[in-house]
Amino acid sequence: MEDNESSFGDVEEQKSSLAFREEEAKEDKAGQLSNVEECWKESKVEEELTGGSKMGNKDTSEEVGDKPGSSMESLEHNLGDNDNIQAMKHKDRICLLRLQRNLKELNDIARKKELEVQKHRDKLRTCQLQIKMLAKRLDYVGAEIEKEEEAGNVAALSRLWAVHRRLCTELEQEKDLELKIGLTIKDDTLEMWRIETEQGKYENLHEQLKKDEEELEMKYQERAEVRIWEAKIAALQAKKNQQSRAKKEKEAQKEYEEKHKKILEDAKRNHEKAFCFLRKNMARIHEKNAKEEVKTQEHMERRIQAVLSLKTSLTSNREKLQALQAWNKAKALEAEKQEMKMREAILAEGGNVAKEIFLHKQLLKYEEEKRAFREQQKSRKIEIVSQILQEKASVHKQRSQSSTKTIKGGCKPEDSFPWRMKTWQHIEKACKLSAGASATSSASERSASVGEISAEIPHSMLSESGEDEEDRDKILVQPEFPGLWSQKCDLHKIPQEEMDLKQQATRVMKKGISQKKKEEFPTGIFHMQIVSCREHKGCAFYSKPSCIHFKDFDVGQVYKKKIVLINASYSVNCCRLVGISEWLKDFIRVHFDPPGKMSPGMSCEVVVTFKPMINENLEGEVLFMAQTGSFAVPLKCTAKRCILALDKELIDFGSHVVGETISQTITLTNSGALGTRFRVQMSAGNRHPDQPAAELAHERMVTQNLSDSVPEKEVSNSPVNSVTEVKDQIGSNHSEEMSYCAAQVEPQRTETSLSRSSTEHLGQDILNSRSDLDTDTAHNLVEFSPEETPVEIVLGKVTEGEIGPFSSVKLQILFVPAIPGDVRTEFVIMFDSSDCKPLCFSAIGVSMDMPVWVPNPNIDLKICMYDRLYQDCIVIQSRAKATLHLKFEVCKELSKHMELLPKTGYIQAQASFSVQLKFLPRHSLPQDARSYFNEETRILEAPVTIFIVDKAKKVNITVHAIVTTSDLEISPAQINFGYCTVYEAVQANVVLTNKSILPQEFGFVGLPEFVEIQPNDGVGILLPLESLTLDIIFKANKAKDYSFELTCKSEINRQFKLSCKAVGVHPPLELSHSLVQFAATALNSVSTATLYVMNPHVSINHFTHTVPRIGNGEVAPVGPTSFEFCVPEDCPVTITPSVGTVLPGKKSLIQVSFRPTLSDQLLREEAVRRLCRAAAAGAEVQKKKKDEKRGGKKSGIFITRQQSSRQLVRDGGSKYPSSPCSSEQPKPEELMPDSEAYMTAQAFLMRTFSGRFEKYIIPCFVASEQINEKKDSENLSYSPYNTLYLELHCPAVAPSVVVISNNGKNTVDFGDVAVGHREMKQLAMQNISSKKLELGFSVLNPNGPFLLVRAVGMLEPGEIKPLIISFCPNKNEWSFEMLEIWAAETNLTLSVTGRGVTPSIVCSVEEVLDMGYVIAREKVTSTFKIQNTSMLTLQYSIQLDSLSPTRDKDRQKLPSFITSSLKRTELVGTQNYNGLSVFSVFPTEGEIVAGKSQDFVVTFSPDHESLYYSDCLKVVLFGKEIAHVIHLKGAARDRPVFVEGGVPLDVPIESLAVTPPLSSQGAPKEELQEPVKSILLALEYMDGESSPASAVTELRIGAIQTARFAFKKHTEFAFHDLPLLQQKGFAVEPSQGTIERGQVKRIRISWVPPADFCDDDPPLVTALLALKGDVKESYQILFMTKIVCAYAPTE
Repeated sequence: MEDNESSFGDVEEQKSSLAFREEEAKEDKAGQLSNVEECWKESKVEEELTGGSKMGNKDTSEEVGDKPGSSMESLEHNLGDNDNIQAMKHKDRICLLRLQRNLKELNDIARKKELEVQKHRDKLRTCQLQIKMLAKRLDYVGAEIEKEEEAGNVAALSRLWAVHRRLCTELEQEKDLELKIGLTIKDDTLEMWRIETEQGKYENLHEQLKKDEEELEMKYQERAEVRIWEAKIAALQAKKNQQSRAKKEKEAQKEYEEKHKKILEDAKRNHEKAFCFLRKNMARIHEKNAKEEVKTQEHMERRIQAVLSLKTSLTSNREKLQALQAWNKAKALEAEKQEMKMREAILAEGGNVAKEIFLHKQLLKYEEEKRAFREQQKSRKIEIVSQILQEKASVHKQRSQSSTKTIKGGCKPEDSFPWRMKTWQHIEKACKLSAGASATSSASERSASVGEISAEIPHSMLSESGEDEEDRDKILVQPEFPGLWSQKCDLHKIPQEEMDLKQQATRVMKKGISQKKKEEFPTGIFHMQIVSCREHKGCAFYSKPSCIHFKDFDVGQVYKKKIVLINASYSVNCCRLVGISEWLKDFIRVHFDPPGKMSPGMSCEVVVTFKPMINENLEGEVLFMAQTGSFAVPLKCTAKRCILALDKELIDFGSHVVGETISQTITLTNSGALGTRFRVQMSAGNRHPDQPAAELAHERMVTQNLSDSVPEKEVSNSPVNSVTEVKDQIGSNHSEEMSYCAAQVEPQRTETSLSRSSTEHLGQDILNSRSDLDTDTAHNLVEFSPEETPVEIVLGKVTEGEIGPFSSVKLQILFVPAIPGDVRTEFVIMFDSSDCKPLCFSAIGVSMDMPVWVPNPNIDLKICMYDRLYQDCIVIQSRAKATLHLKFEVCKELSKHMELLPKTGYIQAQASFSVQLKFLPRHSLPQDARSYFNEETRILEAPVTIFIVDKAKKVNITVHAIVTTSDLEISPAQINFGYCTVYEAVQANVVLTNKSILPQEFGFVGLPEFVEIQPNDGVGILLPLESLTLDIIFKANKAKDYSFELTCKSEINRQFKLSCKAVGVHPPLELSHSLVQFAATALNSVSTATLYVMNPHVSINHFTHTVPRIGNGEVAPVGPTSFEFCVPEDCPVTITPSVGTVLPGKKSLIQVSFRPTLSDQLLREEAVRRLCRAAAAGAEVQKKKKDEKRGGKKSGIFITRQQSSRQLVRDGGSKYPSSPCSSEQPKPEELMPDSEAYMTAQAFLMRTFSGRFEKYIIPCFVASEQINEKKDSENLSYSPYNTLYLELHCPAVAPSVVVISNNGKNTVDFGDVAVGHREMKQLAMQNISSKKLELGFSVLNPNGPFLLVRAVGMLEPGEIKPLIISFCPNKNEWSFEMLEIWAAETNLTLSVTGRGVTPSIVCSVEEVLDMGYVIAREKVTSTFKIQNTSMLTLQYSIQLDSLSPTRDKDRQKLPSFITSSLKRTELVGTQNYNGLSVFSVFPTEGEIVAGKSQDFVVTFSPDHESLYYSDCLKVVLFGKEIAHVIHLKGAARDRPVFVEGGVPLDVPIESLAVTPPLSSQGAPKEELQEPVKSILLALEYMDGESSPASAVTELRIGAIQTARFAFKKHTEFAFHDLPLLQQKGFAVEPSQGTIERGQVKRIRISWVPPADFCDDDPPLVTALLALKGDVKESYQILFMTKIVCAYAPTE
């Protein structure tokens, strides 16, 4: 039955889908036809709009053609019209294209239909042929059957009958097919006819298209004519412009020629003036050069005199130095004696001499450094003050010098710059030298030197200062010849410092000289070279070589160099020699013949001659001038000098035995062109190896400074500054301050020996320092004489000699070890040349006294375990030259644990010997060797002795080892797994600890099949003292009691046991899947999985299959078994159903849903955090604004959020209001889920969600009972041991696609929608991932109310697209569907819901709303109410049939008054003549909320008299459904009195023609009478009743309430001919009376047949009703009677 129902449903679905498709095809065709009609209408409208413009364009074009010389205004007008034509033509073209396309589509459809009809007809023919063939075959088979029946052939009959049946079925199928094809052909033919009719309709359209195309061609021709006319006008204008330009060019050419003539004349005059100025300038230059030569000669003479005076001062300084050295030597001897006494005293007391002396020296050194530091601070203060005063004095001097220069004019102001630079450099150097020498100078020396210097400066220089500056002032200007007394006198050499200063000055002056030379040339002599639109940049000439370099020259010799200048510019160029640097003119001569103009790439030669007069380095330039500018060739002259270097600075001899001699060489190389004499000696900085390296560096620095420092001398009467200064020699004072002490210090060597007492050799370092002549304290230093201390590292034969240019010398160094220990000696190579600085190198070596030694005296066995054997090899080396007998011993305490093999041995001369060490630690080691073994650290230090039997010497060796245990500890030692079902695994944790300090490998072996150990299957490595947690996983395979042991083995095969117990349980139910792994699910999406709860327990026979039981207990009963899943409250998992009962052998379907969401508490906290942040920012801004208003100083200060919050908390009660975050902070519980902050926090957290993975274990309790309505699941007896567990792995990820509209909710709620109406909702989808996504959608129910209108295909990263879903309910019920959106990695689930509601309303007016009588051209209103009784907000619109858009079409039918009154359906009656609607309603559209009502006002405003005003009012809901219809009626009178009643005698439809009344001019007023109106009253008398009643009818007479007419208060009425009426049986009540305004009076008319009444001829009685008011009116009342039998049968 289910299959039949499903197949029937499929058939119905196919039929509905086919019908749906046919309807769609028809709608498409209708849409195409409608498109054609719309395009046709658009084209017609555009033609009407453009008609006027066409005529205008034609007129303008004709006028342009007739009048070519028209004005520009008419042309612009024509151009504007042309633009309009072009715009309209573009629209026409678009419309034509659309029309052509639609017509073509219509033709294509017709063609396709023809083809389809042709195909169906062919099929029909073939089908008919097949039917004929089958009929023939049937006849043939029938004949054959008759034959076989006669023959009695049963087998043939059965075969023939089978063929007959098959042919019959085929024939029936073919006939059915023929019918179907025939129906199809009929449908297609009808469709073709319909298409042909449509084509016929559009034939006119096609012709119209042709006409439009012709019109377009005409427009194209008109536009072409306009363009030709524009081109002609433009050509004429261009011709005029060309002529005007030619005239302007001629005038400009004339002006240019006149200007050019003037420029040439001015250039000639300027050239003549420049030539005169040039001759004058050359004369001045020659005069200046002559003066400078005279100055240089005077300068050389002064320098020679200064050198001679320095020689005399040198002799006096040498004597002073000798006396100072003698005094220092005596002082050193006294200190030596004091130290010897101290040493003897210490030895007498039995103390350590070396230690005490070292401490004493360190103490003296510390005190000296402390004192020197204090003095240095004082001296620096004095220097700073003196420098400040010097600067003031120098400023005063400079001002005085500038004034004298301006008065005398002796030299140029540019010459003072280099000397000023020299002065500042001298000040800087003086500061540096004073800072460096302050560590070795005393305070008294510094104060005395400062005083002497200041005393020699004249007081006139310090007259500007108001204080006594004699103790702090120094000389500001550096001597012109510095340092000549510290070198050998050489008249041809200039000091290096002066040369450096001079070079600095000349570099600064180079730019000024070149700029000056360039300015001397007349302007316009330099030209820019531009060739092929390229400007030449850079130097115009290149020289080969690029620099003129005279190397290694000799004074007095002549050197020549030739260079080649190459033209590197783009065009012809020439150059000439300008000159050379000023300071090179005495030594350099340049020979250059200008070659004239040179082409690019050509060259010329220049010869430079150099004749050195002084032995110093020179630098300068040779200046040239080219057409493009000046350029220079650098020139450099370097004198001969020595360049000395050593191939190495350290000689390492290594270790050697006492008594040997070792030799090594070091090479001294001179790569310079000047030779010198050298001398090798031991440095004064020799030290013990323990001496700090900083001391050696300091000693070297002091020695170098002492050797290089020489006294300086001031030279007065400088020709540059022209200032008189004091001549004084202060070099003697400086030389007295300095002392030079150079002594050889030999290092102290110590060596300890176990067989004899050690010999101590002490040494002393001699400190070189600048001593004060006034101080009595000195360093007490110890020094040994050369006789006591042997020298082990000495020089070879060559200690001094001559080294020539470009040569090398090898120096031999010898090492003769004498005393055991380390040796280090420093050597210094001194040179006679003052330019060469001393070179230092070191030599080190080690002396050994033992003939036997062990390269590794400390044997480290590292970490050892108990009861394990460890071996090592001890290698012994021999230095002796004979065989030695050795003996090896171990202490008695370690004899059980350590052994040396062999015990004795012989070692050959200068050979090695190996001894085997065996170490097997026992557990008794801590008790046996307590003195060598530390139990806390487990460190063993065992001494091993090697005895030299013949020499009674021994060598000690120490064996180091750390002894540890090899135990592994398992905690706990016993595990009880408890109850475990056969469907799950129970895990227990144990801790495995390595008690050793060595890593150990372990492994659990022999594991049973129901036990698993992780990680790494219970195998691994434990680091020292590491603890590892292991997971013991037990999985019972049957229901029983388990008891077993697990074995863990270490790498040394030690075993450790672990005891385990468990109880196996077989529950009566089982799960098809105990583990559910959900796919990565996006937030707010749903992932589902299905599983089954099965009850396989159908028998208690435990021999055939396993039965459910707990351990070895009873078997569970067979029967229905219940289950219940207990899901935690905070778990995002839903299980359906969570409670149920499973019968034996059955299973129950369970659905598990996972819907990850963000926790509500997290969202609330984030929302509060954002609110606080916004509040703090707002308070910050407010505070900043207040601060800016209060003071402008704080306007630029930016207060961070943290600072402001801190300030608010600190001030507490400050004048600023507290932050809303701190005072009015909202609580997370107060936030509503639909608040903006909550939604913002949700969107932010969803976008920043990084994903999470959660694991849930859901218990499923099992009970052997059935759940019913009476017995709740809580009352079932669940066994805790039969519990099943469902493990869920739930990964949650951030969604790649989110809904950003609807506050980010994934629910689309349409709410209440009227049945049959469609509502659409749009959702904004955004791709928040970094990838391009292609979205897929699940299929909604095709028969359901929801429809996916617009899907989203591709989404770029960050792109937002709309998704549109519609809801059209067809029933009054709730609807719900899930729409799955599939992305690449995640899915998004949208919940779509809505409720269909049937709209219902209640109207206060049921069917008819009668507006009554109204005076024509006045208005009256009436109100009715509509109440919404449904639960839906209704959208309404009020429609009137008189305003219907289809009213004109309906009026084309037959008039309603022609048809019978029963068939009349039109409710629209008389309308106004003015075209306005008679009835109007307000409001016409709006909404009515559920349960509310709306009032509507209907206005009746007729414009002429009529009794048949009517209309139909419709209440339309949602623009589709007509909910209520009201018939509106009304009557209008020109007079305020009306009479109504009776049978109408006219039609309700009046003519549209307005017939004005006849002209009444000339007629008297008395004759004007209103026409008499007739009213027919029909009365029917019922005959045959027991108590007959009279026939009754009534008339209504009323007066209209209006303010338009000022008539009487009442109107009178009266019936005439009353006796006649009474005679005929009529009774009128009342017959006369009055009517007030706004009152309606009813007149009752009754009739009883008189005695002479005749049925065959019923009487027609007339009576006159007269109305008298402002105007008299008369009505003729027609009384028509009729007697009706009461018992007559009704039709």
